[in-house]
Amino acid sequence: MSRRAEVGRAGEDSAADYLRQLGYVLIERNWRCRSGELDLIAQDGATLVIVEVRSRTNPTRFGTALEAMTPRKCRQVRELASIYLKSRRAEHQSVRFDVVAVTFALDGAVQELKHIEGAF
Repeated sequence: MSRRAEVGRAGEDSAADYLRQLGYVLIERNWRCRSGELDLIAQDGATLVIVEVRSRTNPTRFGTALEAMTPRKCRQVRELASIYLKSRRAEHQSVRFDVVAVTFALDGAVQELKHIEGAF
Protein backbone atom coordinates (compact mmCIF):
# COMPACT_ATOMS: atom_id res chain seq x y z
CA MET A 1 0.00 0.00 0.00
CA SER A 2 1.35 3.43 -0.93
CA ARG A 3 2.00 6.12 1.68
CA ARG A 4 -0.83 8.17 0.18
CA ALA A 5 -3.24 5.23 0.52
CA GLU A 6 -2.11 4.66 4.12
CA VAL A 7 -2.78 8.30 5.01
CA GLY A 8 -6.19 8.12 3.33
CA ARG A 9 -7.09 4.92 5.18
CA ALA A 10 -5.95 6.40 8.52
CA GLY A 11 -8.01 9.52 7.83
CA GLU A 12 -11.11 7.45 7.11
CA ASP A 13 -10.52 5.39 10.28
CA SER A 14 -10.23 8.58 12.35
CA ALA A 15 -13.32 10.11 10.74
CA ALA A 16 -15.37 6.92 11.24
CA ASP A 17 -14.39 6.73 14.92
CA TYR A 18 -15.20 10.41 15.42
CA LEU A 19 -18.63 10.09 13.77
CA ARG A 20 -19.49 6.99 15.83
CA GLN A 21 -18.67 8.97 18.99
CA LEU A 22 -21.17 11.62 17.85
CA GLY A 23 -23.83 8.93 17.53
CA TYR A 24 -23.82 8.49 13.77
CA VAL A 25 -24.51 4.98 12.48
CA LEU A 26 -22.09 4.00 9.73
CA ILE A 27 -23.89 2.28 6.87
CA GLU A 28 -21.18 1.93 4.24
CA ARG A 29 -17.50 2.61 3.85
CA ASN A 30 -15.74 3.02 0.50
CA TRP A 31 -18.89 2.42 -1.55
CA ARG A 32 -17.80 2.02 -5.16
CA CYS A 33 -19.36 2.11 -8.57
CA ARG A 34 -17.91 2.61 -12.05
CA SER A 35 -17.99 6.40 -11.60
CA GLY A 36 -16.02 6.54 -8.35
CA GLU A 37 -16.18 6.05 -4.60
CA LEU A 38 -17.98 7.51 -1.60
CA ASP A 39 -15.79 7.47 1.53
CA LEU A 40 -18.38 7.12 4.30
CA ILE A 41 -22.16 6.87 4.32
CA ALA A 42 -23.80 7.30 7.70
CA GLN A 43 -27.17 7.86 9.32
CA ASP A 44 -27.64 10.89 11.60
CA GLY A 45 -31.17 10.53 12.91
CA ALA A 46 -33.45 10.55 9.88
CA THR A 47 -30.78 12.07 7.63
CA LEU A 48 -28.46 10.11 5.38
CA VAL A 49 -25.02 11.70 5.51
CA ILE A 50 -22.52 11.36 2.69
CA VAL A 51 -19.10 12.07 4.20
CA GLU A 52 -16.07 13.02 2.13
CA VAL A 53 -12.85 12.51 4.09
CA ARG A 54 -9.79 14.56 3.18
CA SER A 55 -6.43 13.76 4.81
CA ARG A 56 -3.03 15.39 4.83
CA THR A 57 0.23 14.81 6.69
CA ASN A 58 2.00 18.02 5.77
CA PRO A 59 -0.52 20.79 5.12
CA THR A 60 2.12 23.27 3.97
CA ARG A 61 3.33 21.10 1.08
CA PHE A 62 0.08 20.49 -0.85
CA GLY A 63 -2.33 22.75 1.02
CA THR A 64 -4.66 21.82 3.85
CA ALA A 65 -7.04 18.90 3.84
CA LEU A 66 -9.99 21.31 3.49
CA GLU A 67 -8.39 23.03 0.50
CA ALA A 68 -8.46 19.65 -1.26
CA MET A 69 -12.27 19.92 -1.36
CA THR A 70 -12.60 21.56 -4.77
CA PRO A 71 -15.82 22.46 -6.59
CA ARG A 72 -15.07 19.60 -8.99
CA LYS A 73 -14.82 17.14 -6.08
CA CYS A 74 -18.12 18.42 -4.63
CA ARG A 75 -19.83 17.83 -8.00
CA GLN A 76 -18.37 14.33 -8.22
CA VAL A 77 -19.57 13.41 -4.71
CA ARG A 78 -23.08 14.72 -5.48
CA GLU A 79 -23.22 12.67 -8.69
CA LEU A 80 -22.04 9.54 -6.89
CA ALA A 81 -24.58 10.13 -4.12
CA SER A 82 -27.33 10.26 -6.74
CA ILE A 83 -26.19 6.91 -8.14
CA TYR A 84 -26.03 5.46 -4.61
CA LEU A 85 -29.54 6.65 -3.74
CA LYS A 86 -30.99 5.25 -6.97
CA SER A 87 -29.26 1.91 -6.38
CA ARG A 88 -30.88 1.75 -2.93
CA ARG A 89 -34.23 3.08 -4.14
CA ALA A 90 -33.89 5.89 -1.61
CA GLU A 91 -34.15 8.95 -3.88
CA HIS A 92 -36.53 10.64 -1.45
CA GLN A 93 -34.26 10.20 1.56
CA SER A 94 -33.13 13.39 3.31
CA VAL A 95 -29.41 13.77 2.50
CA ARG A 96 -26.63 15.97 3.84
CA PHE A 97 -23.05 16.29 2.59
CA ASP A 98 -20.37 16.59 5.26
CA VAL A 99 -16.60 16.89 5.05
CA VAL A 100 -14.18 15.58 7.65
CA ALA A 101 -10.67 16.96 7.23
CA VAL A 102 -7.92 15.15 9.11
CA THR A 103 -4.39 16.49 9.48
CA PHE A 104 -1.72 14.15 10.80
CA ALA A 105 1.48 15.14 12.58
CA LEU A 106 4.69 13.68 11.18
CA ASP A 107 4.60 10.96 13.86
CA GLY A 108 1.20 9.78 12.55
CA ALA A 109 -0.91 11.19 15.40
CA VAL A 110 -4.06 13.14 14.55
CA GLN A 111 -3.07 16.78 14.82
CA GLU A 112 -6.42 18.23 13.81
CA LEU A 113 -9.85 16.91 12.82
CA LYS A 114 -12.43 19.31 11.41
CA HIS A 115 -16.02 18.25 10.74
CA ILE A 116 -18.12 20.50 8.55
CA GLU A 117 -21.79 19.56 8.50
CA GLY A 118 -23.65 20.49 5.34
CA ALA A 119 -20.37 21.49 3.68
CA PHE A 120 -21.85 21.58 0.18
